[in-house]
Order: sequence, then structure tokens, then C-alpha cells
Amino acid sequence: MPGIEEIRMLPPTGVCVVVQHPKHHSFAHAAAAAALLAFGCVAAHAAQNAPAYPIKPVRLLVPFAPGGGTDITARTIAQGLTERLGHQFVADNRPGANGTIAVDILTKALPDGYTLSMISSSHSVNASLIRNLAYDLTRDVLPITQATTQPYALVVHPSVQAKSVKELVALAKAKPGQINYGSSGTGGLSHLSGALFSQLAQIDIVHVPYKGGNPAMIDVIAGQIQMLYSTILQSQPHIKAGRLRPLAVTTAKRSRAAPELPTMQEAGVRGYEVAGWYGVVAPLKTPQGVVDRLNTAIVDILRQPETATRLAADGSEPVGSTPQQFAQHIRSEVAKWAKLTQQMNIRMD
Repeated sequence: MPGIEEIRMLPPTGVCVVVQHPKHHSFAHAAAAAALLAFGCVAAHAAQNAPAYPIKPVRLLVPFAPGGGTDITARTIAQGLTERLGHQFVADNRPGANGTIAVDILTKALPDGYTLSMISSSHSVNASLIRNLAYDLTRDVLPITQATTQPYALVVHPSVQAKSVKELVALAKAKPGQINYGSSGTGGLSHLSGALFSQLAQIDIVHVPYKGGNPAMIDVIAGQIQMLYSTILQSQPHIKAGRLRPLAVTTAKRSRAAPELPTMQEAGVRGYEVAGWYGVVAPLKTPQGVVDRLNTAIVDILRQPETATRLAADGSEPVGSTPQQFAQHIRSEVAKWAKLTQQMNIRMD
């Protein structure tokens, strides 16, 4: 602008001054200088006062035990953040109470960006099944990004006289109450996957809860139960060995890990969709600048080919969403499972 050579902010006071060209002293130029001064000072102050982040190690809480899908995802993200942001991000496993212990710790932490937590689809189910939960998942955490999505596979014992979902539905209708499906426990996604199938296909199948996915897998392989919704990682070796027959995946799109399998919707169950997922959240009131920086870095990590390869070991696929998209996803999942658990009268053991 004519008449203005530069804007200077004088440290340490932060006072701004305009240096004008001596040949331009008109009123118009003075007004323009004042306007530019105000704008320049706001920008300068914002840059000067923006908090540096991180300046020390960051703790990433993991709500489940080491070795599982949430843990694999957390350590992948932590490693990538350490490399990109220059300070250590440490995965801290705090299992227990179906994942609620870690999130409870998070909601009580300082909102400074130095305590984060993974959450999973299990947390969206907890919202309706666990009484007197210490926090509200839709109001008491600040979403950063959805990290992954994960299909479940519907598998049956080879003795079951059904080679497709349609044939399984027909069999269940011909033999109401005689087909059992296992799960990792009441309220888990493997349980709700079967409950949603029962509701949408209008069939009567019997839920058999186990204390974990492995005992349920052992019994479906042995023929003690007829069907199971399991992760692709867990079921694939048994499928390849002929011990199980896969019929479909639960997600709206086919899985990269098993592209030959139709989705439940493609197989004839309209409106069916179940997806496991993991994401990253921060305490409420964490500064927006910190959230934005974490979101940008994590989404970049998730877009790397080596990340997709590593997550595929769990049958997961990277997502990477905005905080707003993840917040909407959490609200949608909480509402979906609350409706199903109420309609099917599902309660925790």
C-alpha cells in the first residue's frame, strides 16, 4: 500500500508501529495505515501467542490389553506422531470395564493435549448398556479423528446346510430357535451383529455368550454352535483350512481383506451394516490449535501405504476424518446401538 513500508511489533511489549514513507502523509493514507496496523497486530499477536505443541511426551491411552486391534492401531499412530511432531507419544494400556477405565481417566485429565485416548465401537455400545457410566461419550470427549473401520465376517460350521445368507435365513425360518450363534460376550459387536441379523431378517436364532472371542471360535469350529460373527483376522486361517464356511461381511462395502465375500446387504439383508472402528479423542476444552495439529498429523499417518499394510494385520482399513465427521459418527453409532438394544431388550450380564 502506498505510504507504508512495514509494520513492526516491538518486543517484549507487543506494541505495534507503522513505518510510513515520508512522502505520503494524507488522511487517506493514515486511515489505511491504521486499518492495516490493526489487522497486522492481530495476526502478529496470534502467531506470537500460539502455544507450541508438543513440548514434552504425550500419553495415548489404550482401553484394551496389548496385542489387540486397538493396541496395534494406537502404536502405529503413536510412532507416526513421534516422528512428525518431534516428541515422544507413548501408548499406555489401561484395560478394564469394557474399555471405560481409560476414557474415564481421559475425561479427568488436563485439556492440554498431553493426554489422549483411543476409543472403539465398543464405547458406543457401552453408552446404552452400562448403567451409571461416569462420562457421556457424545458430550465429554473431544473427537480428533476416526482412525479405522473393520468388518466382521459371518461364518458357519461346514455342517450347516447353508452356503449363502439367503439359505441361512431360510434354514433359520424352517427351524426357529434351533440355530445358535456365539459371541465374545453380551453387548459386544459380535453379539449385536447377530441381534441385528435376527431383527432385520425376522428370524429366531439363539445367542450364546462366551468370555471372549477365542472360546466362541473354538466352539463354532467344533460344531457346538452353528454360526459366529468374528473378525476376519480371527476367522481367516480357519476358513482357509476348511474348518469354517464364510458367508458375508458386515460392512456396507466389501472388505479389502476378503473381496470375494458379499456384504450382508448384497446377500439380501436390507439395511444391515455393522463396522468395528477405532478413533482418537482428547479431553473436552483441549485448544483447537492442538486438535487441528493432531488431526492433520494423524490423517497423514493413516494415508501412508505402510500404515494400511500394518493395520491390515487386524483386518482394519484406515479412515482419517475431520473432528466434526468423527463427532457425527460417534453420535450416530451411540443412537444406533441404543435403539437396537432397547428393541431387542439386550442387557449386560
